[in-house]
Amino acid sequence: MDADPEPAAFRLHPAAAWALVGAQFVFLILLGFLPWGSLWPREVATIVIGLALVALGVGIALAAGAGLGRTLTPSPIPKADGQLVTSGVYGLVRHPIYSGLLVLGLGLLVIGASVLHALAWVALMSVLMAKARLEERMLLDQYADYGAYAARVGRLVPGIGRMRS
Repeated sequence: MDADPEPAAFRLHPAAAWALVGAQFVFLILLGFLPWGSLWPREVATIVIGLALVALGVGIALAAGAGLGRTLTPSPIPKADGQLVTSGVYGLVRHPIYSGLLVLGLGLLVIGASVLHALAWVALMSVLMAKARLEERMLLDQYADYGAYAARVGRLVPGIGRMRS
């Protein structure tokens, strides 16, 4: 009796991958341009906190992008010739670009103060979590060390969302 063939590696269809990228940008744009609300007072302190979160999120995302170098792609499909990066901000979380986008979006939610902003942020988080999970399935297939890395490093927040081995 023949041995079972090696299971095929998971691959996300490129159209689905780019649809997720498009959705994340739609929700980020909505966060920036939805009408302001009155869930909380929009005072100077609120605006300052929101802008600080936006700046922090941009900084995290830029540092993470720089850390990836030529491996960087907006698509959740890893580059075939890429390398696994586990140092810098990637030593703290597995998806720091997504973390940065969520912090940026949170800042826009704080400034926007509306139910629509809150819904757009939750939708952004849902898209980024889906992207992360799909991406991780492919990273597990592509890099022998990814499972051990994912078991010790959180997904979006340090220490939270570690993969079970």
